[in-house]
Amino acid sequence: MSKVFPSTLTIGPTIPSAYLNNKHMRVKFKDDDKDYGFNLFESEASGVCKEWLNKKPVGSVVYVSFGSMANLSVKQIEELSMGLKASNMYFLWVIRPFEQEKLRDKFGEDDDKGLLVKWCPQLEVLANEAVGCFFTHCGWNSAMEGLSLGVPMVAMPQWTNQTTNAKIVEGVWKVGVRVRVDENGIVGRHEISGCIRQVMKGERAKEIKYNANKWRNIAIRAIRDGSSSDNNMTDLYPN
Repeated sequence: MSKVFPSTLTIGPTIPSAYLNNKHMRVKFKDDDKDYGFNLFESEASGVCKEWLNKKPVGSVVYVSFGSMANLSVKQIEELSMGLKASNMYFLWVIRPFEQEKLRDKFGEDDDKGLLVKWCPQLEVLANEAVGCFFTHCGWNSAMEGLSLGVPMVAMPQWTNQTTNAKIVEGVWKVGVRVRVDENGIVGRHEISGCIRQVMKGERAKEIKYNANKWRNIAIRAIRDGSSSDNNMTDLYPN
């Protein structure tokens, strides 16, 4: 970047500093710097999510979120719900009201394995030790949050840059796997449950978790005292 744009100062990752151990930074932020200061939707389930997660074993929960704009088909919602159930893992699924209407009647209501919410504080969820997998559409913000917090990912991109991000997650960072679509453009339930198990159980999961922790440590070092990001921030705000 500096070779192409010499005057550019790169700063990042721009995750709220509370999640990246800000005691090592020269440019200090508030201790309660835990969010971006805005939300597209109000999270009515923050306490519910935290209470539910705190009762689950370490690394046992799949966190599922496709951001604010994805609109999955009725068939894809069905396959995703059945895939989550078939994985036999706990799951916390952020599913917008218009997509909840596509679910089979009472899905998740009487199932102690799953919790469905309309929206939630994603950083708080990803930082919870119960979360062992982030099932994501691979929007850049979500990918950066998962990477910075050391959470293995299952990538299910929907559009624009998300396919590129998913390729990076699987092939460059090696912190997750990408689902494969069938001939009808649908990701089937067996593919979904199989990918979840790959990142949460067995030898492949150990390798993925190792890489996820490695990248988290890189993210933390990137903003420590004397790092490139820290120095650039100081140059930008010298006082």
